[in-house]
Amino acid sequence: MHVPDGFFNAPTSVATGLIAAGAVGFSLQRASRELRETGPALAGLTAAFVFAVQMVNFPVGAGTSGHLLGGALAAALVGPWTAVLVMATVLLVQGLLFADGGLTALGTNITLMGLITVLVGYFLTRALLKVMPRRVGSVVPAATVGALVSVPVAALAFTGLYAIGGAVDIPLGKLATAMVGWHILVGIGEAVITAAVLSAVVATRPDLVYAARHLQQDLVLVDADGNTSTVSPDKPIAAKPAGRSLGIGIAVTLVVAGGLSLFASAHPDGLEFVGAKLGFDGAAKDSAVAASPLADYGVHGIGNAQVSGALAGIIGVLVTIVVGLAIAKLASLRANKAS
Repeated sequence: MHVPDGFFNAPTSVATGLIAAGAVGFSLQRASRELRETGPALAGLTAAFVFAVQMVNFPVGAGTSGHLLGGALAAALVGPWTAVLVMATVLLVQGLLFADGGLTALGTNITLMGLITVLVGYFLTRALLKVMPRRVGSVVPAATVGALVSVPVAALAFTGLYAIGGAVDIPLGKLATAMVGWHILVGIGEAVITAAVLSAVVATRPDLVYAARHLQQDLVLVDADGNTSTVSPDKPIAAKPAGRSLGIGIAVTLVVAGGLSLFASAHPDGLEFVGAKLGFDGAAKDSAVAASPLADYGVHGIGNAQVSGALAGIIGVLVTIVVGLAIAKLASLRANKAS
């Protein structure tokens, strides 16, 4: 759902840019508590993993494809405000280095994919956890539903923005139906990926899942007379040193970006497909960095497409880790100065 330059008029792009800037600034302030629990390294790895998995488009039928957005997954792993920073990092690297999404549309992309998916996914996850059994494993189905819903909601938000400042006059009813319909299918893929990743992490290192660390089971106390009482633990599950797990995570991320991405579907994604069907795809303009050496996820000058794509993916992962780590540390430093 990377929006290119040209789909929205200037006032709409400026407005979403201001929303995105405000969201990132607010998240820099609010992420400190989450980062004290997760640490900046996990935020950097999460950003890199989302970047890598977004390279793997999967077919959803009728000549179209989709890819992970990752907002709900990131929020479950590192918390909602850190997740906004994670998604902003991914979209910034994609836009500046790979010409994926327009530069004037960067605010729009952060608003749709980095803010709406995170908030919808996380708060729906939290709402479901309140009515589900209080155990770590409940995070997986709760976040899966959050991921499923977050994608069509973001697609509906795109329709709303298009109604305000779309570049081409098209029937909004048809746009809403097409965007939501196709992105429900993409959302199913999002849910499957989110469930798979969280299942693996919860099974091995539940202390690394932000949404799971507050889900310790209630303690049942029995007094001398045999009377029982239930007490909820006050402290979350303590996060243990994650050096080995982070190393494994980086290795998996590099394999996804440098290997699995080579088998991604070549079909247009949901937004591109709908744009072509409804006739507003022609409004798209090339990004200002379309001539980047890494544009379109290939390394300029390398003739072998597979080598070029694999190397571009690996470079993207490493850059995203560094940028994500830097932003997470910035959030931590701001919190330390404020205190």
